[in-house]
Amino acid sequence: MEKIRIITESASDMGTPEREDVTVLPMHITFGEKEYLDGVDLSHREFYNMLIESDELPKTSLISPGTFADEFEKAEKAGEQVVVIVLSAKLSGTYQSAMVAAADYDNVTVVDSESVAVGERILVDYALRLKDQGKTAVEIAEELETAKKKVHVIALLDTLEYLKKGGRISKSVAMIGGMLSIKPVVTVEDGVVAVLGKARGSKNGNNLLVKEIQNAGGIDFSLPFWLGYTGINDALLQKYIQDSEVLWKDYTEELPICTIGATIGTHVGPNAVAVAFFGKEG
Repeated sequence: MEKIRIITESASDMGTPEREDVTVLPMHITFGEKEYLDGVDLSHREFYNMLIESDELPKTSLISPGTFADEFEKAEKAGEQVVVIVLSAKLSGTYQSAMVAAADYDNVTVVDSESVAVGERILVDYALRLKDQGKTAVEIAEELETAKKKVHVIALLDTLEYLKKGGRISKSVAMIGGMLSIKPVVTVEDGVVAVLGKARGSKNGNNLLVKEIQNAGGIDFSLPFWLGYTGINDALLQKYIQDSEVLWKDYTEELPICTIGATIGTHVGPNAVAVAFFGKEG
C-alpha cells in the first residue's frame, strides 16, 4: 500500500492534526508591523481579541513555494506520495505557490479546494477517509476534484462592520444594516464569497440559514460535515443549533464543531456561524 501524506494549510481550520499522516502549514497573519504564524504563535481566541481591538484589518499572506518545497522534499525522502489541498485559488495565491513547488516533484498532486475554512476541512477529512479505504494518491485527488463540486459552505454573519472595513460594502450600507440589525447569509460559490440573502435579527437570520441549507439539497450525513464559528465563544452557534434542530436531530447525536480562523474571520468578524457539508445527490 502507498505511503500517503495529506498536506493542507491553516485556512482549512484543521488545528493541530491528530494524525501523523497530515501536515498543516500555518498561514502568515500581520497586525500592523507584527507578523504571526496562524495557530502557532497566535491562537484563534487571541486573533479575535486583537481583531476586535484593532482599527485596521490584519493581512493574511500566502505560503511560499519554498515552504511547500521543504515539505515535499521530506515526503519524497520518506517515500510518501503527497496530496495537497489548499484554499480557493480565487481567494489566495497559495494554490499557485503549491503548484510552482510541485513542478519539481513527481510524488505531489495539488488540489484547489475551491473553498475555505470548514469547507476546505471537510475535503481534507474526505481525503483521509479515502486514504483509509486504500485509495492511491492519484485516486484520492481525482475523487476530490469531483467531490468538491458538492461542497457547500453557508454562513450567517452577526455584523456588516468587517465587510465595510474590507471595502466589500459601503459605509452607508453598513450603518443602515447596523441600525436595522441586518444579518447577511453568505456562501462560497465557485471559489469566491457571495451574499445569498439578508435577514433582520438573529432569529430570522437563523431561519434563512436553515432555508439556504435546504435549498442546497440538504446535508449528506454519510460524508464529513462541520459547524464552525468565529469569535471568542460559541454562544451564537449553540443558539443556532437549537433553532435548527430539524436539520440534524434524526441523523446524528454529535455535531462536529470548530473555530474558524483568520483567513475568513478577518472579513466576516466575530460571532459568525458557518455550516460546511456535501450536498445530497439528486
